[in-house]
Amino acid sequence: MPENDTNKNAFLSLRGVTKRFGEITALNEVDLDLASGELLVVLGPTGAGKTTLLRTIVGLESPEAGTVSIEGADVTAVAPAERNIALVFQNFSLYSRWTVRENMAFPLRAPGRELPESEIKERVEWAAEMLKIAHLLDRPSPRLSGGEMQRVAIGRAIVRRPRMFLMDEPLTNLDAKLREELRVELVRLQRELKVPTVFVTHDQVEALSMGDRIVVLSEGRILQSGSPEQVYRAPASPAVARQLGSPPINLLDVHAEEGHWVAPSGTPVMRQGDAPPAASKMILGVRPEDVALEGGAHKGVVQIVEDMGPIRILVVQWAGTEIHVTTTRGGAAKPGDEVYPLFDAAKVVLWPA
Repeated sequence: MPENDTNKNAFLSLRGVTKRFGEITALNEVDLDLASGELLVVLGPTGAGKTTLLRTIVGLESPEAGTVSIEGADVTAVAPAERNIALVFQNFSLYSRWTVRENMAFPLRAPGRELPESEIKERVEWAAEMLKIAHLLDRPSPRLSGGEMQRVAIGRAIVRRPRMFLMDEPLTNLDAKLREELRVELVRLQRELKVPTVFVTHDQVEALSMGDRIVVLSEGRILQSGSPEQVYRAPASPAVARQLGSPPINLLDVHAEEGHWVAPSGTPVMRQGDAPPAASKMILGVRPEDVALEGGAHKGVVQIVEDMGPIRILVVQWAGTEIHVTTTRGGAAKPGDEVYPLFDAAKVVLWPA
């Protein structure tokens, strides 16, 4: 690939990377950049190609086409051990017969490292302090909780002091409270170490709360890249929009008619605005939090009310379909109530059908 096709300012650059397994294309002409010190979250469902992407970056898989460059150097054919990248998996994979200290020290005793015992001890204790597990160093690994095991697994990667971290859904096997706690800890750790990191997940909460930037991956292709706010508020397609938001975005098929966007039922959904429509048939997207229950011209009926703690989620039958609306906990709506939904026009997204 021509030299000028790689972003010289990026720490990591993938250009046209394609990886196949038989008839399955796991990665399809992927272009991706990672800046120095950046925490990049790759979001996608199971089978999107997230793990294959990490394995290709670290060198465990060789692409059929494209290049992988680190700090301006093409490493596509470089062995994994020479890339100095740490990969953290969702499975803890600790040695059960060893203590926490022994597990964390293991990568520092790999052939060729030849580190003195004093430096190994210093690195292990430094990482343990950062991860708040110093008091566990002499505990056998089978006596750890799931959260403690994952901290040890992360510590085992940190002690190497690699030039890049790759994290393959490391929080998936933890319960909700531990996931929330470790999300915060991982962001703090990454900010402190300033090591460029690629974190892959299928969890939209992790993507929105952790990433400096989000890459949305689906069926081996990158659908969109941008800040969490950009991807959430201006999704490039309905496929991207569906991956972010809980409850999910409301999607309606609409057509242009007498200055309005009209649902298939014939109900005018909202005015078109001053700009001419891109097409006569569109897909309209609006987030549940951008729908008011009053102010619209057409009646809807509340079907279901879900109490989610700080918010309530309403399922409303309206315009021949069901839409989700979120309200504050103090909202008085109940099943059977009549409402008049009104979309926030400034936050509606439209895509050609």
